[in-house]
Amino acid sequence: MEIIYQPYIDPEYESLIERIHPPRVCIDNDSCQDCTLVKVDSANKHGILLEMVQVLTDLDLVISRSYISSDGGWLMDVFHVTDQLGNKLTDESLMRYIQQALCASRGEGISKELKSSLKREVRPRHVSTEHTALEITGTDHPGMMSEISAVLFELGCHVTAAVAWVHNNRVACIIHVEDVSKGPITDLKRTAHVEQQIQIVLEAHHGEGEKKSVRLTAPAIGRTHTERRLHQLMYADKDYERCHGCNGSCGQWKGCSKIHVSIESCTEKGYSVVNMRSRDRPKLLFDTLCVLTDMHYVVFHAAVSSKGNVANQEYFIRHNNGCTLDTESERRKLTQCLIAAIERRVSHGLRLDVFTQNRMGLLSDVTRVLRENGLSITRVEIGTNGDRAIGSFYVTDASGHDVNPNTVELVRKEIGASVLVVSDKSPGSTSQASSSNISRTSSGDVEDGPRFSLGSLFWSQLERLSSNFGPIRS
Repeated sequence: MEIIYQPYIDPEYESLIERIHPPRVCIDNDSCQDCTLVKVDSANKHGILLEMVQVLTDLDLVISRSYISSDGGWLMDVFHVTDQLGNKLTDESLMRYIQQALCASRGEGISKELKSSLKREVRPRHVSTEHTALEITGTDHPGMMSEISAVLFELGCHVTAAVAWVHNNRVACIIHVEDVSKGPITDLKRTAHVEQQIQIVLEAHHGEGEKKSVRLTAPAIGRTHTERRLHQLMYADKDYERCHGCNGSCGQWKGCSKIHVSIESCTEKGYSVVNMRSRDRPKLLFDTLCVLTDMHYVVFHAAVSSKGNVANQEYFIRHNNGCTLDTESERRKLTQCLIAAIERRVSHGLRLDVFTQNRMGLLSDVTRVLRENGLSITRVEIGTNGDRAIGSFYVTDASGHDVNPNTVELVRKEIGASVLVVSDKSPGSTSQASSSNISRTSSGDVEDGPRFSLGSLFWSQLERLSSNFGPIRS
């Protein structure tokens, strides 16, 4: 047997640069009139950009623009952010939290005092790290969520949070559960029994050879962010295979509502350049970076901006092995995956908000009423805040069309008018939680801007951004 010798590398060496030059985070309220600049200067590593964007999105902050530069072993990123109402960040505890959180993923922790002073949850309500996670993928069918939640109720599993996406007739959902009085499900026999019962539900609606998966995972420190995990599940399920953007026959970019993705070569710099144009929506940047990171692409430079209800993103990337996208099959797959990442979170149907006392079997009861009234669920986000259950269901009729208002009233009457409320926010609305600021013309119409170019804007701004980094509070 051949013996291969490798040099010993001290594990502490990887963090040496960070210990010599710790990350610096500056919260700048002076440079821009309409937003706060969050500037990060740090040693670079794979996935760090996604980690930073995840911190900001979990705080429900709106990222209207960002400039990324991380060629080599160092990064310098700038994010233009506001709160949900379009205001600058003025809460000192929030700004201190952002500074510590952006450093936390690189070795520092967040003090308990700072967490308590923030006086709010710093994660989506449907995300849980303390409970057992049930991960499911398969073919979507009407009543699927109702059947699954009913089985969990019969098994004595209390649902503490649930999130589900439906895309291209495929569904991925993560349901956080616990035993009624015992907490997280850790017994192996119990775990196997729950998985088996959920498998039976899926098999009843899947033909032979059709893809489906069920997995129950125990609580773990550092568990993957729930929404990122949904992207990973749908990617593994290959929901992207039916995705196709605009082919350019609409006049290339302007005025078309379809998703545009183009991938070109920048041979003089050794990059592949990804340009994307789509309708703007909440968490768009986070979703895009999930795909690029999990497909093992490295973002060296990027510029993201929005004008009106249109978002433009441009990324200079390579594989993590240093190679560019040289084949048509690579470009086609990445294009499909980026389109899928944008489409997965787009909400179809009427949004129904839930706010009520949390109890055993609540999800089972609500989904059963929706199913019995012929409504199909296209997206779910529900969790708990203290002893209250809070979340949203997006529903259509069985054919995927708009719901009859009379049906909605019947559903609300059966569940409780104070429990289930019709949201006044239409799917895709940017008025509440947009990832951008809305730019309007003098007449008040939404204005679609021209294609954004990193070459014409980002490079010209880099020197100015560099000078704005000092002095920096760390």
